[in-house]
Amino acid sequence: MNQPAAPAPREAPRPSPYTGLPGGVGVSRLRVYDWPAADGLRDGTPHLHLTCSEGYVVTGGSGSVQTLTADGFRQTPLSPGALVWFTPGTIHRLVSDGELTLHVLMQNCGLPEAGDAVLTLPPRLLADPAAYRAAVTLPTDGSEADLAAAARRRRDLAVEGFTALRAATEAGDPEPLAAFHRAALALVRPLAAQWRERWRAGAAAAAAEATAAQLDRLERGEADYLAHAVVRAEQPVERGRFGMCGRLDVYDVA
Repeated sequence: MNQPAAPAPREAPRPSPYTGLPGGVGVSRLRVYDWPAADGLRDGTPHLHLTCSEGYVVTGGSGSVQTLTADGFRQTPLSPGALVWFTPGTIHRLVSDGELTLHVLMQNCGLPEAGDAVLTLPPRLLADPAAYRAAVTLPTDGSEADLAAAARRRRDLAVEGFTALRAATEAGDPEPLAAFHRAALALVRPLAAQWRERWRAGAAAAAAEATAAQLDRLERGEADYLAHAVVRAEQPVERGRFGMCGRLDVYDVA
């Protein structure tokens, strides 16, 4: 009596290599707005991030980044070749002296796109989530002139709030900045669980866990994952988007 054929051995699952940018970062190309603000500076929209560090690689023009933390106000010059970065909680305002262009590197690709930024709007708007969202959200349709006008109004409101925070901090009064931190937290706290899932599925799994799996294979002497290397080359998927700090060329690197 013939014995049934033994089942064919199951093929080991192919490793799923992380194919995003190193470290799970996001990248965009930014041309800082040249609209003059109330203080005469040509700048972007001051804001902070709650969970993401941010870095700049300056590629053209000149200007500076103004930063405000509990340690005080600082202005860092920017020129081609400069590399600047800062951690969550740093309020930052990009200022262009002329054609300031840079590549922005954002930690935790996917979280900034999910709203990990709070603009330094005046307290009257920060205290009301609906009013805040209405002030910071750009229209989804309309002409480019309409979008530019909305982005500029948003920028001007944030500069108003930033100016007051800077003045209080430089006068030795820490409470307005602390109050802004509390308001920022209150605005985004309802999103924390959603952000955690994005982080787990994105930057955490892609960068840290992929490396852990590779180290496991190295220790076991398994070289098979090296045969599944991937090369990617991307062009911007969108050019000239109205961002917080300027016009953005956006890359899909997730």
